[in-house]
Amino acid sequence: MKWRIAGWAVAAIVAFVVALTVLTARPADPALWPPAAGAPNIEIDVVSHGYHSGLVIARAAIAEAAERSGDVALTAVAQRFANYQWLEIGWGDEGFYRSVPDVTSLTVRLALRALFAPGNASVVHVVGLSLPARETFPNADIIRIPLSDEGFVRILMGLDASFGRDPNGAPLEPLGPGLYGPSLFYRGIGAFHAFNVCNHWVARLLSGAGLPTAPVLATLPLGLFLDLKWRAGLVPLPKP
Repeated sequence: MKWRIAGWAVAAIVAFVVALTVLTARPADPALWPPAAGAPNIEIDVVSHGYHSGLVIARAAIAEAAERSGDVALTAVAQRFANYQWLEIGWGDEGFYRSVPDVTSLTVRLALRALFAPGNASVVHVVGLSLPARETFPNADIIRIPLSDEGFVRILMGLDASFGRDPNGAPLEPLGPGLYGPSLFYRGIGAFHAFNVCNHWVARLLSGAGLPTAPVLATLPLGLFLDLKWRAGLVPLPKP
């Protein structure tokens, strides 16, 4: 009897998660994605570091589009990292992000505090890359996404809005060195918690660019990547 009750409980939980996934899934916007056949497109990479994901974008493409659109924070970042061809940009909880450079540094206390404490301050992590994402992160899972011009502009709008501003609206100076390579932390916008983690942030940016995403699946990079494979038909880059 106990095993039967436990089985029903598990089945009910699974059914609830599946229903929540379906009900909250965001469809693709065909006006933005995929790019029209023969139309110019701009490629970005979504990179998974195991528990955290971020975006890798050509710095020159960011600089040109950000200046054209008046994205002041991204323009300042592109200028500061002018010696690098690509930028990796991620968002997350300040205390957790700055204390956990890799999965081996993860502790239960840090994870629980980041997920469930109220009002967690956020940061944006920017890394200058001299080599493409696949060469820089040979062991990472990476999906390359072609975006329409308008979809790329929407991505940059979301990125720009993720950076903190001073009372006059100007971008804030960096908080300090980042986790690896030539990198910096900036004050972020938005509170980090269990229902707003770094992978949800990536999913929202992709959704703004027209891709189909599912917030429930996007809680972890694995789910985010599965959804991009299933519904967007995107294939991860092969590892060397």
